[in-house]
Amino acid sequence: MGMEDMVPGRRAISDETRGEVRLLRKAGTTLHLSERRLLLAAGDLLVLNATLAAALYVRTKYGEGMLGVALPLTAWKAASWFLLLSSLWLAAATVVGVYELALAARALHSAWVTGRAALLTGAFYLLIPYVTPALPQRRLELALFPLLAGALVGLWRYAYAWLIFQPAFDETALVVGAGWAGQTLARAIAEGADTAVASGGPYRGVGYRLLGFVDDDLEKQGQLVEGVQVIGTHDDLLRLARTLQPDKLIVAITDPGQIHPDLHRAIVACAELGMRITPMPDLYERLTGRVPVEHAGGNVYVAFQTAQSPWRRMYEAVWRLVETGVALTGCAAMGVVIPFVWLANQISSPGPLLYRQERVGQGGRSFWIVKFRSMVPDAEQGTGAVWSQKEDTRITPVGWFLRKTRLDELPQCWSVLKGEMALIGPRPERPEFVAELAQRIPYYRARHAVRPGLTGWAQVMYGYGNTMEDAKVKLEYDLYYIKHRGAYLDLAILLRTIRVVLRMEGH
Repeated sequence: MGMEDMVPGRRAISDETRGEVRLLRKAGTTLHLSERRLLLAAGDLLVLNATLAAALYVRTKYGEGMLGVALPLTAWKAASWFLLLSSLWLAAATVVGVYELALAARALHSAWVTGRAALLTGAFYLLIPYVTPALPQRRLELALFPLLAGALVGLWRYAYAWLIFQPAFDETALVVGAGWAGQTLARAIAEGADTAVASGGPYRGVGYRLLGFVDDDLEKQGQLVEGVQVIGTHDDLLRLARTLQPDKLIVAITDPGQIHPDLHRAIVACAELGMRITPMPDLYERLTGRVPVEHAGGNVYVAFQTAQSPWRRMYEAVWRLVETGVALTGCAAMGVVIPFVWLANQISSPGPLLYRQERVGQGGRSFWIVKFRSMVPDAEQGTGAVWSQKEDTRITPVGWFLRKTRLDELPQCWSVLKGEMALIGPRPERPEFVAELAQRIPYYRARHAVRPGLTGWAQVMYGYGNTMEDAKVKLEYDLYYIKHRGAYLDLAILLRTIRVVLRMEGH
């Protein structure tokens, strides 16, 4: 042990840790979160399209005449087959969530879930008429492509989990600050790892390896905080950076006014060494899809969008036209189902067809939403405004079905047409609850910056909640959507909402 490792009052960096880090440095290959997802998507698409090409090759007598005489036209048609397959897969992958890194790290589970999704995608693809290859005449040929697609994609995912999720590919990081923010980040990484293979070591699921905390609290030195050791103070930061050579320095001090001038200089020196400096809130967002509102402090940029590009404004204008079309379709569907809902309600729980309730919308303005009644009449007569509970006895048998399929929300399409609501956005809350939540949860009123939605990021990622902690987590998802909303996120929410409806996961 050299003199540089002797730090009074705390444990030295172990030879095992340094040897392991040097081994990682020797490997010299790390993969960022986005790179891992891109690699997954590229591998999935390559395997699927190669499987389709092989199936076409076999069906056309080993490739003879596959393009035919009209080369340009037929070649374009063949290309459209592969483009359609790729589009179907990306939609199915978004619905199933196969690009969640924690899931991808579980070799057997990832192979099973992704292989099954590929099989169903292949089967659905073959059943689309005119724009896909003609169906084979024999049953064995008919089953060949989807079965091969499921098996080969599952095999690729199994290999990915064991090859890519190895320590040599992890990003290493030092965390500055072992306080509340640093602990929250370490816990978020560990929770992601909980769904990965346990034998893979800490944080295997998300591709991060935390080498240690740097904190000026002398009582924490040498202690384990959320399973990560505190290995120095700001005086040791530059030495630790040179010794451990982390890929990233995570600053888990969300209030810039709390950063000591010497610590600031040490962070700048680490940046000069080529180390990437990442604020804790930014990494937390990428890991969880949530904005850490409790750790925003006075940095309003953490919870709000800082700029709006012309492309975003153009997209929102086009999206409003899409919303109008969907809302008109929803209103037409409402007209079809009204007689059936009315009759079923009259049989099981006589009372009004619709239920009106005051909610808080964009800008804090109140409006009235209309839903198909799913509870007994005057459900809150003796209790006042309360959150609905799981297995709520006030919900009627018909209401249970309406809630599970989210058909009770159908009348809100009229609110979308009027501009009071959007197709996607934070769910509107009742004024009685907003007043209490705004007092207890930071930045709660920030969710009123956009129109409330029929569905939203919080609904598809977290589901139903009826506690203060649930409200905080859902707010974090809502603020993430407000900051990052766009074509990809809106499409992902729509696809996942379809999954919720088909699987009857509504509440």
